[in-house]
Amino acid sequence: MVGTRQHPEDFPPPALSSSAASKNSDTQRQTATRRQLSQWAHSPSPIVQLWLIISLPLVLWDTGYVLLRPHSMPGGVYHHFWSPYALYGTIDYIYGWPAFNSRNGFTSAQATLNIVETTLYIYYLFLVWTRAKPVSIARNSGKSSKGASEWSVLQKKSVTGTAGAYALLAIFSASLMTLSKTVLYGLNEAYSGFDNIGHNDMFTLAFLWILPNGLWIIFPAFATFLHGREIVGSLETASVEANPKPKSS
Repeated sequence: MVGTRQHPEDFPPPALSSSAASKNSDTQRQTATRRQLSQWAHSPSPIVQLWLIISLPLVLWDTGYVLLRPHSMPGGVYHHFWSPYALYGTIDYIYGWPAFNSRNGFTSAQATLNIVETTLYIYYLFLVWTRAKPVSIARNSGKSSKGASEWSVLQKKSVTGTAGAYALLAIFSASLMTLSKTVLYGLNEAYSGFDNIGHNDMFTLAFLWILPNGLWIIFPAFATFLHGREIVGSLETASVEANPKPKSS
């Protein structure tokens, strides 16, 4: 008798290749990232916005004076736009003729970086003032956004999604630049034996050099801390959502 051989069971489906599995994992990760970003929002600080509104025109004015020397200095064709610097140049020689005649390039280098940080600040304000919505509207997308374009520095708003991420990166980077440059400016004086300001009496030094420069340490330090903490908090939240703890059995 001829025996028949049983047909083996159906073969199991082939396992996904490592490249296909990796591609699928990357797609899922990108989808999760987009979902997290769409839910995340940056809330602009009223204090930081007010500081930028006041400080940016002064920084641009200062940058113009430095980069247009000697035409912006006493006797120059454009000096009438910067006449207060006739006094300040006698208080801080780095802004006066002594530093200019000695070809000291420190201030001009800092002024050039002012252009970079000011561009970042303006970009930040542009995003905040054109993309931000009142918190009540941002939290309820079903409501009409009528009036969302109206802005007030003191009104609580939020910038969501990619625009909010770019805004946060811009304000943190620019604030850290401002803080670092101002501290460097003071350290340059300290390590040079106060060569440019040591001739002043204490009253003049306190009110016309320490106080004005100190403002460019206090507010940028506050902004750097505030937005640095926001970045760390956002990264911690994203890390927890991407790697949830396994449920206990």
